[in-house]
Order: sequence, then C-alpha cells, then structure tokens
Amino acid sequence: MLWQGRRQSTNVEDRRGVSAGGLAAGGGIIGLIVVVLNLLLGGDASQIPPELLPGQQQSTQGSSTNDSADNLRAEFVKVVLAETEDVWTNIFRQKGEQYPEPTLVLFRDAVQSGCGAASAASGPFYCPGDHKLYIDLSFYEELQNRFHAPGDFAMAYVIAHEVGHHVQTLLGTSGKLARARQSMGQGESNKLSVKMELQADFLAGVWAHYANRAKILEPGDIEEALTAANAIGDDRLQKETQGRVVPDAFTHGTSAQRMYWFKKGFDTGDIAQGNTFSDPSLN
Repeated sequence: MLWQGRRQSTNVEDRRGVSAGGLAAGGGIIGLIVVVLNLLLGGDASQIPPELLPGQQQSTQGSSTNDSADNLRAEFVKVVLAETEDVWTNIFRQKGEQYPEPTLVLFRDAVQSGCGAASAASGPFYCPGDHKLYIDLSFYEELQNRFHAPGDFAMAYVIAHEVGHHVQTLLGTSGKLARARQSMGQGESNKLSVKMELQADFLAGVWAHYANRAKILEPGDIEEALTAANAIGDDRLQKETQGRVVPDAFTHGTSAQRMYWFKKGFDTGDIAQGNTFSDPSLN
C-alpha cells in the first residue's frame, strides 16, 4: 500500500503508555467475541475455551527497536484511518448524510473501553458504546507469525473491518441486532453475529474498492487482505485450536465466506450489495 507521505488522521488516542487495570478478554476481528458482543449479543466470556485465546502479547515498552517499529505502525494505521474517513465521508455525503468519524485508540497489552476492559490477546475491536476502535499494534506481528498473513494491507483490512462496524452502528444495524438478540437463543444469535461480521468484511472491501481507485493499492494488496480473511475464518480457527469444526458455534463466518464478502465489496464498491442479513445461504 502506498501510504507514506499521505494524510494521517487526527482522530487518534495514543494510550500506549497508560495502564488499563483489570482485564477482560475482548472481541475483535479474529473471532473472540466477548467485549463487543457482551454489549450487542450477550456473549459469555466463561464459554470461550482458553485454547482459543492467542498468546499474550509481550510488552514493547523499554525496547527502542520495538518502539521504533511500533511508531512506524502507528503512522501507518493513522493513514489507513484517514483513508477510511475520506471514503465513508464521501459515501455518506452522497446519501445526504454526515459521517461522524470514529476514534482510534492505540494501546499496549490492555485497555479500558466503553465496552469494558480488554487485553491485547483478543485482537482489535470496535466498541459501539463509545464509537472507538481499539488496537494493540503488536497484532501486526500476530497476523504475520500466528496467522501467516503478512503485509501491510492485511493490517489495513483489519482496520477497515472495524471501521465497518462503526458504519453499521451509524446505519442502525448494530442497534437492530441488539434488539433482535433479546428474544433469541444462542444458536440464532450466533447466526446473526456471522451476518454482522461478514457485512463488516464487505464494508472493508468497499473501502478497498475506493482506495484502489485512489491508486494507493499496490499489486498483491488485495491478496494480502484475502489471506488474512482466510486465516481468521471460524472453521480454520476452530480446526487449529480444537481439532474439530463446530458450525453452530461460528460467530464470524468461515474462511470462504469472509473472503467472498470482502471480495464482493471490493468488486462492487456498492454498499447496497452487502445485505448479508437477506442472503439465504447464511440462514
């Protein structure tokens, strides 16, 4: 991705030197739903097997080399956030609406959000309660080393996915989901969660569509995003961590589904094409 020298978003809170106190595992793009879905879907942290949690990220404080890499990644995610701001502001303007920009919170190891406390082990997440995205930048290494999804655009996809959740909140989708959840069992809730997450993947693809039009994508960028989407599908994660696949427990979608919806967003660039909730294949 051709990002260096481009505008960096100012909607960023840097809490990398701030202690967060007590921890609770958070839910983000990698499929560990606790913090966000506790708010939206009534998720239960006690039901997540310990083996599903990635290893705790080591603190990068006190290492000048790691701090330098961390700061470079901070510049990168600020540029990606700025690019999402430009795209979604324009899309909302075309609908005759304003786009309230989300805030990106950078942290190390642990953070306190409007959805509760979270650890870096949960991966990046979006909190609809405060309209903020949260990310420990060491997740870049997690993508590369644990999920075998290297490349800067893999990380850009992660950020764009969380911004997709912000768009869903602004459009009222998140609220409708929370209300529907109140009268559902766990199985039905999981299916709704899958549709929600796949739509966020689609919206990330829509952003990538316009980023490509702006000529900031490089050859191989979309492949990096698809590799990341493939790596964090529910079926693949379950197979790797539990040795078996339990479809009823899916919350984010299979690898194939995640790749399909991201690619559909990228190919069409049309948010009207991303109604995962009416797709019969997801029922």
